[in-house]
Amino acid sequence: MTRNDTRLGIWLMVATTFVFAAQDGLSRHLAETYNVWMVVMIRYWFFAAFVIAIARRQAGSIRAAAATEQPFLQAFRGALLALEIMVMVLGFVFLGLVESHAVFACYPLLIGALSGPVLGERMGWRRWTATAVGFLGVLIVLRPSGGVFSPYAAIPLLAAFMFALYGLLNRYVARRDTAATSFFWTGTVGAVVSTAIGIWFWEPMSGPDWALMATLCVTGASGHWLLIKVYEVAEAGAVQPFAYLQLVFASALGLVVFGETLRPNVVIGAAIIVAAGLFTFWRERRTARRPA
Repeated sequence: MTRNDTRLGIWLMVATTFVFAAQDGLSRHLAETYNVWMVVMIRYWFFAAFVIAIARRQAGSIRAAAATEQPFLQAFRGALLALEIMVMVLGFVFLGLVESHAVFACYPLLIGALSGPVLGERMGWRRWTATAVGFLGVLIVLRPSGGVFSPYAAIPLLAAFMFALYGLLNRYVARRDTAATSFFWTGTVGAVVSTAIGIWFWEPMSGPDWALMATLCVTGASGHWLLIKVYEVAEAGAVQPFAYLQLVFASALGLVVFGETLRPNVVIGAAIIVAAGLFTFWRERRTARRPA
C-alpha cells in the first residue's frame, strides 16, 4: 500500500544511501583481499533468496512472479546489473570509493542521453545542456593532464553506462511487467550469471571475513528493502535527488577507513556532475506535471 509522506521518504532514502555506501566499503575490502567475482557471487546468492521471498509475498507465488511476456529482455537486464556490479566493485579496487563514485554519479545524465534511442523519449535543449555540463564535470574528475586519469578511470564510467542502460530497461519492461516480476528476474538471473563467473575463482575465506561477507549480504538485502519502502511512502521525484548522498557517504568511508585522498579536481567535478543531475531531475518533475 502506497502513501505520500515526503519527509519519511527522504529519511528512508538517506538510510538507503548510507547502507549502500557501507555495502560498497565492505565490497572493496573483500574484493581487495580475495577477488571481485567470488565476492559478487556470494552476495548474489543471498540477494536471490531475498528477491524470491519478496516476489512470493507480492505476487503470491514464484510462478506468478516469474510470469512475463518479455523473458529475454528481463534476463538481459538481470545479467546486465550483475555484470555492472562486478565492474563497479573492480573500480573500487583500482580507483577507490571516492573517485569511483565521483565518476559513477554521471549515470542519471547517461539515462537522459540514452532515453531517446532506447525509449523514444524527447530531450529538450536544457537537458542536453545539463548532460554536456555533467560530462564536463566527469572530465574535471578524470583530469586528462594527470592525477586520477588512467585506463582504470574507464571502469566506473563503464559501470555508469551499464547502470544507466539497466535503468532505462527498467522503465521499458515496466510497461508490461509488475515491479515484483522485474525484481524476481533481477535477483535470480543475476545469481545465475555471477555464479557462472565467480565459481571458477573460489578462494577459502577466513572466519572474520566470512562475518564481513555475511554483513555485506545483509546490507545488500536491507538496502534494497529500504529502497522499496522509499517508493512506497513517497514520490520518486521528491526523494531521488537525495540518492546523491551515497557519493558523500562512500567518499567519507574512503577517506576515513581506506585512507584515500580527496583531490580538488574530484570535488569540483563531482559538484558539477551532481548539480547537472539535480537539474535533470527537476526538469523531469516539471515536465511530468504539465497537462497532456
